[in-house]
Amino acid sequence: MKKSAKFLFQLSILIVIFLIGSFTVKYLHLQIPGNVLGIVMLLFLLWSGVIKVEQIEWAAGWLLRHLGFFFIPISVGLMTLGNIVKVNGWILLSILFVSAFIGIIAAGKITQIVIVKSEKEKVKYHDHVL
Repeated sequence: MKKSAKFLFQLSILIVIFLIGSFTVKYLHLQIPGNVLGIVMLLFLLWSGVIKVEQIEWAAGWLLRHLGFFFIPISVGLMTLGNIVKVNGWILLSILFVSAFIGIIAAGKITQIVIVKSEKEKVKYHDHVL
């Protein structure tokens, strides 16, 4: 019983953040999805220490393990758009390739920067013993 209450509490934290993001987008007429704003808010809350990872870890892990299940409605909805994909599929495919390429390049560059920075810090704090 205690574990389920803890899980529900963690899940409610995530739901409240999602709802705040959605309502903010709705009332401020922002051009981004509410769930994206909620994720950004969650990032800042975690980064600032207002929310600790331990406070949402179990529920977030459960949601991530079942992430594929949440894409089923989207996949079924795409099946009804066959004509659009047939006519404009090459445009959609090229957008996917370009955005994937940009994401891969950005991830690679950021990884290189992090590796170089961590190696510089190792050298900086390394004791030289003769």
